[in-house]
Amino acid sequence: MTPQLTFLGAAGTVTGSKFLLESDGARVLLECGLFQGLRSLQERNWTPPVQAPALQAVVLSHAHIDHSGYLPRLARDGFTGPIFCSPATADLIGIMLPDAARLNEEEAEFRNRSGATRHQPALPLFTEADAARALGLVRRVSFGEAFTPAPGVSVRFSLSGHILGASVVQVTTAGRRLVYSGDLGRYGVPVMRDPDAVREADTLVVESTYGNRLHPNDDGRPILTEAVQRAVNRRGVLLIPAFAVGRTQELLFLVSELESGGQIPRLDVYLDSPMAAAANAVYARYPDEQDKGAAGRVPSRFHLAPTPADSKRLNDLEGPAIIIAGSGMATGGRVLHHLRRRLGDQRTTVLLAGYQAAGTRGRLLRDGATTLRIFGEEVPVLARILASDALSAHADQREILRWLRQLARPPQSTWAVHGEPDAAAALRDVIARELGWQVAVAADGQRVDI
Repeated sequence: MTPQLTFLGAAGTVTGSKFLLESDGARVLLECGLFQGLRSLQERNWTPPVQAPALQAVVLSHAHIDHSGYLPRLARDGFTGPIFCSPATADLIGIMLPDAARLNEEEAEFRNRSGATRHQPALPLFTEADAARALGLVRRVSFGEAFTPAPGVSVRFSLSGHILGASVVQVTTAGRRLVYSGDLGRYGVPVMRDPDAVREADTLVVESTYGNRLHPNDDGRPILTEAVQRAVNRRGVLLIPAFAVGRTQELLFLVSELESGGQIPRLDVYLDSPMAAAANAVYARYPDEQDKGAAGRVPSRFHLAPTPADSKRLNDLEGPAIIIAGSGMATGGRVLHHLRRRLGDQRTTVLLAGYQAAGTRGRLLRDGATTLRIFGEEVPVLARILASDALSAHADQREILRWLRQLARPPQSTWAVHGEPDAAAALRDVIARELGWQVAVAADGQRVDI
């Protein structure tokens, strides 16, 4: 049987990464992500993409929820095989999956209490018990170490540079080599090391999040400096919605660097995200994956807001000051309370420091929304909204091409995934034009030979 790959998510969209590898009876799921953003996508989380008990293993590229967040549901539905990932990814999902479960349970409880549900009763997609069940299946594998998730399938991880623990996944089966980029990191940016080169692939699956864009030629310092200076001048708060894993650590490092260089004044910086605080501790344990001196670095006047009471006290905070809070696309988390409190204040500056998926509040703000619906009320947007892709942890079109050019020969087939339609199509076109490769955009549900 020719090995085959089926695209069960992140095809035609950015989220929900799941790719089913089948080879001579082996069934291995590459990635196990949640769909996020548009309601039509989120509803797909309720439909099982595969028969969970029939899977022999799951292989994860990294910890972000759009790649790992479906694991508790898979375990709830009967999956009992091993889940392979890098050691740092294992540590990070140990934080993130229970947190995602708590949010699911709290949302279901809120909907039942408020009557804001079409279902009686509203149920969580998964629970903390499901997350614990999934975490009990995790197997840690170091970069460069070959392992066998199923008979006849060999896998090896190499560094992708996206976030801590993030991997390029290299699979060998039935004499064929499949390479999956995972989320590809960037070159020459703070904190994370550059992506490792890959030399050989028969079939290549490559992310295309920024396949139609080029990042600014800086590392985020100019936009961050502008945002801080506005907060100082207006004596307001700089509010930064940030992913707990990756973006938060980069922001803390950059603020510290800018302070040390005298480019911004030393302000109080509040991290209002228990998960990000826990992730900081994980980052500090893996300095070898990061630039020298980056691991665990924070600004001089750095404060944690670990409890809900600590978070609420920030409502009375007078600027200038900086609040970093999750979630990064303002889909949930403590940042929503800060946005509701401060969006209507012209002194407030909001910095959107990463990708904002279609249908999220972050995307609405980036696109110029004048009001934002938060907790059932329309909040006026009078704050200054700044946004930049310079802080993105995803490679842009130029950086993806740089990574692809390191292959010793063209793959026989290349598939663009993990991008909105325009981005995936643009990456396909530039790969065909500049590299002359056979390349296509993966379609949802499509099965291809590898």
